[in-house]
Amino acid sequence: MEIKELDPKNRVNHMEYMPGMEVIDSDMLLQVTELMEEYDYDKYTDADVKAALNHDTVTPEDFKALLSPAALPFLEEIAQRAQEETRKHFGNSIMMFTPLYIANYCENYCIYCGFNCHNSIHRARLTRDEIEHEMQAIAKTGLQEVLILTGESRKMSDVKYIGEACALAKKYFKVIGVEVYPMNSDEYAYLHKCGADYVTVFQETYNSDKYETLHLAGHKRIFPYRFYAQERAILGGMRGVGFAALLGLSDFRKDAFATGMHAYLLQRKYPHAEIAFSCPRLRPIINNDKINPKDVHEAQLLQVICAYRLFMPFASITISTRECERFRNNVIKIAATKISGGVDVGIGGRDGEKKGDEQFEISDGRSVEEVYKAIEDAGLQPVMSDYIYV
Repeated sequence: MEIKELDPKNRVNHMEYMPGMEVIDSDMLLQVTELMEEYDYDKYTDADVKAALNHDTVTPEDFKALLSPAALPFLEEIAQRAQEETRKHFGNSIMMFTPLYIANYCENYCIYCGFNCHNSIHRARLTRDEIEHEMQAIAKTGLQEVLILTGESRKMSDVKYIGEACALAKKYFKVIGVEVYPMNSDEYAYLHKCGADYVTVFQETYNSDKYETLHLAGHKRIFPYRFYAQERAILGGMRGVGFAALLGLSDFRKDAFATGMHAYLLQRKYPHAEIAFSCPRLRPIINNDKINPKDVHEAQLLQVICAYRLFMPFASITISTRECERFRNNVIKIAATKISGGVDVGIGGRDGEKKGDEQFEISDGRSVEEVYKAIEDAGLQPVMSDYIYV
């Protein structure tokens, strides 16, 4: 990639599709953007929060109140209500999984990401045999769900390569997720045929102006193509889709609201789709000092997680290894229903020597066995697979 792309005059329009990118007939981006821009979280009062907590069904207006600063003093009551909803719909079950990074080559220039194409890191791509060996090592821990990840490089991790990894995963796991670059619906259909069950895509931030300043080059620069990834995945036959904003890149309250509304509107359009949320906060990485993130402390993060649970009670919520052991142990008692164990965000390393560098820094490095025991110690039930094929 030529350095001239760093010159603003030479950057492509982040709102215009590149050749080969599928355009679908949907106005959901316009809907979510308008709702986010209209959201004035400072106008909500104690009375609005109390009213939201008293409603059996949380409306979009209630969701706004629950994400507002006015809701923080009610965090204990919100958490108690979220816990009730979680147990009502999920019982004591906590799903377990682990991520498997198979490549870290990337063609994007995202200034906050450890994988970005201008960072000097050790790049690697696992071979078919290496992927299988990694999967065998993971399967020995008892896990039955794996999330396959790559850097965003179509050249070094093409659709066929990712599909082969999904097909290998079918030999060892019952549930297979992918978190890779956004694709067209026919490509998602191919991955689904290979064995993938669900797709997770982080929009990073729903503020398109801020997005433009953070994603300077590469396919990821195209904001609307990324936004519609989940819808294309559903059109491609995927059973479930996951949503997230990277909290701290922009105004986290507006990003959390937009994430929730994106998921809400998509489920109304496709009622059969399974919805999931991830709730990552920005972690220390190269260029961290250039982003100037707004503070997202644990109280605010818990507020977001509980608001998601109350707004979309049937959605799965994953708590990231970016968070510390203590916080993760607590949040699975309240609202999160999915947690990872035995996590490594580098390339390879479970079965021999590590091949490539990590994307970001994790805070909870516990093994699968340790996380499993922590779930049991909390009086909850670890679940290795929540899906049965018939």
